[in-house]
Amino acid sequence: MENKDKIIIYQVFTRLFGNNNSHCIANGTIQENGCGKMADFTAKALGEIKDLGATHIWYTGVIEHATQTDYRRHGITPDHPAVVKGKAGSPYAIKDYYDIDPDLAKDVPERMKEFENLVQRTHKAGLKVIIDFVPNHVARQYQSDVQPDGTVGLGANDDTRYPFSPYNNFYYIPQTPFQGQFDMKAGAEDIYVEFPAKATGNNRFDAYPSKNDWYETVKLNYGIDYMNGGICHFDPVPDTWCKMLDILLFWASKKIDGFRCDMAEMVPVEFWEWAIPQVKKRYPKILFIAEVYNPNEYRNYLFRGHFDYLYDKVGLYDTLRAIVCGQASATSISHAWQSLGGIEKQMLNFLENHDEQRIASEFFAGNPRKAIPALITSACMNTNPMMIYFGQEFGERGMDSEGFSGRDGRTTIFDYWSVNTIRCWRNGGKFDGQLLTDDQKRLQALYKRVLTLCNEEKAITQGSFFDLMYANIDGWRFNEHKQYTFMRRYERELLFIIVNFDHMSVDLAINIPPHAFEYMQLPQMDSYTATDLLTGKQETISLLPYKATETVLEGYSGKILKITW
Repeated sequence: MENKDKIIIYQVFTRLFGNNNSHCIANGTIQENGCGKMADFTAKALGEIKDLGATHIWYTGVIEHATQTDYRRHGITPDHPAVVKGKAGSPYAIKDYYDIDPDLAKDVPERMKEFENLVQRTHKAGLKVIIDFVPNHVARQYQSDVQPDGTVGLGANDDTRYPFSPYNNFYYIPQTPFQGQFDMKAGAEDIYVEFPAKATGNNRFDAYPSKNDWYETVKLNYGIDYMNGGICHFDPVPDTWCKMLDILLFWASKKIDGFRCDMAEMVPVEFWEWAIPQVKKRYPKILFIAEVYNPNEYRNYLFRGHFDYLYDKVGLYDTLRAIVCGQASATSISHAWQSLGGIEKQMLNFLENHDEQRIASEFFAGNPRKAIPALITSACMNTNPMMIYFGQEFGERGMDSEGFSGRDGRTTIFDYWSVNTIRCWRNGGKFDGQLLTDDQKRLQALYKRVLTLCNEEKAITQGSFFDLMYANIDGWRFNEHKQYTFMRRYERELLFIIVNFDHMSVDLAINIPPHAFEYMQLPQMDSYTATDLLTGKQETISLLPYKATETVLEGYSGKILKITW
């Protein structure tokens, strides 16, 4: 039987979640600032995340990546600081595809066991596990210390005389040393040496990446000869494909439930077309979520590449952000979903993730309440997955100057740090809310209400959708630039959803066109008792094609009016 749950993903930056240090210093070491562990995701913590409405948890940054912390005593080769971003390092500069990041373990030699226990605990709490798969690039000093027997390390058999060979795992700049346009010493005794230079992760095929490039990474070779106009060499199957399939199967065997595939569109769709069915043949329920930003490639990666879901970043996210910031009209929401042309159920909606600025930061809305209408819209307009980023539910501001990351409105992924709102919520693992402000508690309660509703209401998990905006343009008591309204219906239940992006409260009259009654098969009635699922309050509304439906909305708010007949 098909699973009818709506996927609600709680993305958490694993290293930061459990760190209780309230006095972190910029650029602090792990000894100075501390580091959260996998063990901090206790049964209690996971229960709280489940209660928020989550069905899945994406543990971001669990695979071993380059770091400035020295783990030599555990047999892990150190990285040169010049090619590590931040003291902790970027989780997208993978150093060993077969290992768990040592920072996250209480007992470093037992790190894989600790991860397996985390997966088990998460499942016991009723949540599913998603981890990153980073296929496009690796750390400059990639070296697997726990490579399984019978497998060959990346680049071990490469012929470095050639810029490109279909048998190589990397791209090279022959006879040329790596000469980054940044400090090649970074406090070390000697400069970083790489000869011949390898191409950089963001498709930079020379030896001189700048500090704005992904200079800490090297590009993996999937059989595309970029030096000769992008000629593809996919037959025989490139060596890199086989190695990456092996890595996917390795992690799938750890009983995880899904992969979020980093920059999936920088890897040829032919690879996914070949690899994903092989993984799904052995693990049929495993999910593949792609970070893809080019709408022209959406169908390619869904239907040819076999992805389950794609990021809806350049569509819905960018649209909602612009509306929240007063730079776009709410009518553009209709254009955003219509432009997807039928694939909207396969898009992952979100308002925050580790790449984007925090809603409450001064770079975005400055006030988390301003995004409440966007949250209701994003979570309730379709059956597709919704994701939130840890701390979003408390209005985390992300305005710290943590170190490498700087004060940019994002929570750092490069530094050892602690997240204020999460620390207050955890309160040493008690999760009693005592350290949270009243505003933070109210915001969390609203997130919990919206996210749990998503799976309580069949009209959201399975129902049909009708956008009412076209019937309310130039409305007498409806500002289409500041309000958005739509319906969801399942059997004899209707959800009438209205949101207000304006700061002022509004007295609305909403037109329901005759086509809505036909399409949604709604009975016409002059007075329905409707319950607002967000507050539990009841009001009487009419549902008629010739008479506007009246209601009142506060500023930065919304209503989910439920009617049953």
